[in-house]
Amino acid sequence: MQFDIQPTAAKFEELGFYTLAGAPTSPRELLGEVRHAEALGLGTAFISERFNIKEAATLSGAAGAVTEQIRIATAATNHTSRHPIITASYATTMHRLTNGRFSLGLGRGIDPLMGAYGIPKISTASMESFAKLMRRLWAGEAVFDYVDAQRVYPVLHLDASFNEEIPLTLVAFGPDTLALGGRCFDDVVLHTFFTDETTAAAVRIVKDAAEQAGRDPATVRVWSCFAVVGDHIDEQLRLRKTVGRLATYLQGYGDLLVRTNNWDTNALARFRADEMVSSFPGAIDGKATPEQLTHIATLIPNEWLAPAATGSPQQCVTAIRNQFDLGCDRVILHGATPSELQPILSKYETRDT
Repeated sequence: MQFDIQPTAAKFEELGFYTLAGAPTSPRELLGEVRHAEALGLGTAFISERFNIKEAATLSGAAGAVTEQIRIATAATNHTSRHPIITASYATTMHRLTNGRFSLGLGRGIDPLMGAYGIPKISTASMESFAKLMRRLWAGEAVFDYVDAQRVYPVLHLDASFNEEIPLTLVAFGPDTLALGGRCFDDVVLHTFFTDETTAAAVRIVKDAAEQAGRDPATVRVWSCFAVVGDHIDEQLRLRKTVGRLATYLQGYGDLLVRTNNWDTNALARFRADEMVSSFPGAIDGKATPEQLTHIATLIPNEWLAPAATGSPQQCVTAIRNQFDLGCDRVILHGATPSELQPILSKYETRDT
């Protein structure tokens, strides 16, 4: 279904944010956040999924119901965690509920966690196949004997009258996934704490793959997922949003992040060997005390925390704009609530740099 809607009236169409960043105490926080973000003029609200109180379909519906203009995107859900028909129906429901403001965003997930839960692991080829499947189902097709994650689905079908054009978003990390984004997806979200060199290289991979696939590279939007932690917020909270967040990434997939950024593997080994880190129960950004975060900060090289917008609102704006200079089309102001972003957006709007 086509919707005759205008581009959002957002003042900052090129900017987005993650609702419920970090470890919220209640999913109801989303309601105020997305309304505030829309009032501030942000273009897109992104929803990440954790297997606790951040189930993506429920949150997407709530965000769509209390807003009128801001776009809503999952970034990301894992396609093997639901039956394909449920995911396709979720997307079409959101598409019509929001008059075309929704994008289904997919990601690979964390292999050890997926394995522990018995959820099939996801490959690049699997995501490509699934993206094509969604587009066929949204076009009203019936698909027979679809195979994914060693499972056969005899018949997959939504409605023969459907002709839905729903954007697809991909959260991408390595070169193969980035290239997939350029071939098959509308938006590609990069990872947080990418260095400038890594970010520029990732953009080139996406755009080159789009061109090689016969697509206009300009139609594939690359989003920098850029940590924004201004010094106008509490110092302990800043520590959680920088050290705590990066430490959590290093817990989950440190080898990949360090290799991608060409960082020192010995530093990662020292981080992992630390008694507190190695015995920590759960995600560091969600459960660590200020004292623990202060200790963990001594284990992480300063250069690893540098790819972020920090300092005064003016300094944050300068860092955000540099992401566009690196080739990104849009920027997610990651890890900050709309209230925390307000002074930064005021400076961004004035162009007073």
